[in-house]
Amino acid sequence: MPSSVMPTSRRGNGQQPPTAVSATGLRKSYGDKLVLDGIDLSIPAGTVFALLGPNGAGKTTAVKILSTLITADAGELHVDGHDLAAEPQAVRAAIGVTGQFSAVDSLITGEENMLLMADLHHLSRREGRRVAAELLERFDLVEAAKKPASTYSGGMKRRLDIAMTLVGNPRIIFLDEPTTGLDPRSRHNMWGIIRGLVAGGVTVLLTTQYLDEADELADRIAVLNDGKIAAEGTADELKRLIPGGHIRLRFTDPSAYRSAADTLTEATRDDEALSLSIPSDGSQRELRSILDWLDSAGIEADELTVHTPDLDDVFFALTGDAKVPNQSKENVR
Repeated sequence: MPSSVMPTSRRGNGQQPPTAVSATGLRKSYGDKLVLDGIDLSIPAGTVFALLGPNGAGKTTAVKILSTLITADAGELHVDGHDLAAEPQAVRAAIGVTGQFSAVDSLITGEENMLLMADLHHLSRREGRRVAAELLERFDLVEAAKKPASTYSGGMKRRLDIAMTLVGNPRIIFLDEPTTGLDPRSRHNMWGIIRGLVAGGVTVLLTTQYLDEADELADRIAVLNDGKIAAEGTADELKRLIPGGHIRLRFTDPSAYRSAADTLTEATRDDEALSLSIPSDGSQRELRSILDWLDSAGIEADELTVHTPDLDDVFFALTGDAKVPNQSKENVR
């Protein structure tokens, strides 16, 4: 089996960050149903790691195990350097969790929700009020702080949810489908919040069914299917797994088009549009090769575009019947 590539952050400074969350051989069953079938994860500190997968793939189960809400059947698990089985209290002190469904109590105000969370973290009354005030301001909830949470919009409730999660100053946050049900503007606001957390050094494990969300936020992505990791890598690495990428050359000069078409025999022709589609993985090497060939042949294309599969293509290929070359629980190389 090929060795996996060590993950790197988009915000990397050239040094490998420490591992915030690791799992080796994580297994979980409910009765006869095997939900997690020996998965391995390694999440560097200060990055966003996204778990994708269809409903029932095991995403939420993995989050519940790593956040100490349920126990694993097997596996070596470490969070913030602590052994999950031996030091669950130390793990709980290092993490925050925002689930699919809001933990906000709608019968009390936003401020009261924050102060209740401060009490749960055993903060003094003075410290609790200070932390609550700072977080309410940070998440633009000051004007609504004295109003019942039942009057909040969905986006406001999710912001309050995350603000409550941050009361304990966690170094690692598990976000289980945090933007489900939000309108596009609220989703983009939530993305900004997540980026801000990571910029401050927080590690985020994100589960989501929104592929654009993973593409936008995640340093690395793992696709879960049938309890196993079908593939893992950066968004660009995963996209290169899927066939169908191509470079499109478009011409306005029919003679230049014919010359290129006669030479590039592997290209798909569109005589009406005067365009050629050349199979490509979208790599810089292939693009440079085509540009060099055009220069050497004295042929000028009026337009060159690179088309690569998106995460939707990756998702359906990895979780459906389509076959993906050289993938079997291996990280992208």
